[in-house]
Amino acid sequence: MSRIHEALKKAEEERARGRLTLQDPKTAELSAIGTATQEGVLANAAKGASTSATAGSDDGADQLTLEVIKTQVRRFEWNPNPTTMLFFGQEAYAPGTEEFRTLRTRLYEMRDFQSLRTVLITSASPREGKSFMAANLAQIFVKQPDRRVLLIDGDLRWSRLHLSLGTFFTPGLSDYLRGEANELSIMQRGPLDNLFFIAGGKQASDPAELIANGRLKDLLLRLAPLFDWVIIDSPPAMAVSDPRMMADLCDGVLLVVAAGTGSYEIVQKARQQFNNKRLLGVVLNRAEPRRSYSYQYYGSYHDPKEGNGKGKG
Repeated sequence: MSRIHEALKKAEEERARGRLTLQDPKTAELSAIGTATQEGVLANAAKGASTSATAGSDDGADQLTLEVIKTQVRRFEWNPNPTTMLFFGQEAYAPGTEEFRTLRTRLYEMRDFQSLRTVLITSASPREGKSFMAANLAQIFVKQPDRRVLLIDGDLRWSRLHLSLGTFFTPGLSDYLRGEANELSIMQRGPLDNLFFIAGGKQASDPAELIANGRLKDLLLRLAPLFDWVIIDSPPAMAVSDPRMMADLCDGVLLVVAAGTGSYEIVQKARQQFNNKRLLGVVLNRAEPRRSYSYQYYGSYHDPKEGNGKGKG
């Protein structure tokens, strides 16, 4: 029996005797928003009993299943930012939403010709909208019935996805890569049933070393088969080496470019970094709304001032 199973058994016995308490202040903080499941409590107890015996071990007895993540991953009351999260209760065809539907369709078309499940989202430079793209792409995927998506904040240098989703940043990816947490304890769920999220975790002073230590590869090997899509937000490609290392673990890369910013040369250099790493394409962000044909069409269709609300066909 693995050490984690021994710890779980011991924790359950103590709980039955009424002696198990939550000692981790982070767990207590998370519980203020969403009560951790019994399994999550036991997982934290097991982690405390043996920091080296994580669910990321190669022990066959620790294999994850779809039923495990559905029942044991904690659900919280997220408070999404309505200005950046387009699919949490917004109107069906708000500006930008149809472009994400088009991107979703293109990715499914690519899947017909290649293995495509884990997608890395990056940009050439900071502030081009890669995190916005990653979060909303994950949301549009789960709008389809029975599609499960795992969104990972892989930008360990400047984690921001949790702010857009309105949730906690820890425990998260950096905690798992250090061996301080297991898969179940770093995953969380919000109001969208099939959207799972792994935040960035505590700030890392050595992100490149954490990414290269092999645990990210193990994490993806164990979790990716349980999801239809895995979307990973990474740092900008020209700033650090992290995206190139992470791209080796993914099926494809999307490069986000903000319209009217940066230079052609910088974008070309960023693109060249992924030539041999399955670059799927470039996504243009922040284009002028008047250039969006889908917005013009649906805007006129729903606007009673345009053709009495009947649309223009």
